[in-house]
Amino acid sequence: MKEIKIQTLEQIHEAARQFIDCMGENTVFAFYGKMGAGKTTFIKAVCEELGVTDTITSPTFAIVNEYRSDTTGELIYHFDFYRIKRLEEVYDMGYEDYFYSGAICFIEWPELVEELLPEDAVKVSIAETEGGERLITLD
Repeated sequence: MKEIKIQTLEQIHEAARQFIDCMGENTVFAFYGKMGAGKTTFIKAVCEELGVTDTITSPTFAIVNEYRSDTTGELIYHFDFYRIKRLEEVYDMGYEDYFYSGAICFIEWPELVEELLPEDAVKVSIAETEGGERLITLD
């Protein structure tokens, strides 16, 4: 288990670099955290550190956004399953094509599609501490 602390928003890119150092060969990352914990903000910083120069936004309405690193050409999928009502919606979008593509997948609200996550998905928890810091834990 690895922990990364973010004390201020100015430190988010340093934390994103630390996260990238921990990614290894893993490609699917399931981000758990309460509404407002900073999942989208952190994923945006990680994408920027991976070389994405496109505008990075929450895919709340689209369910998935696709980005490409301008430095490595690597494909990155960013999911937000918050609005999913039924698992059939995820089946219909062809989730396997994304999760098992070898591309990086960052998933927000994975608890709503838990049974569909690959066994090797990395669990990433983001929690706000009493002091307003963010604690990111990779399992």
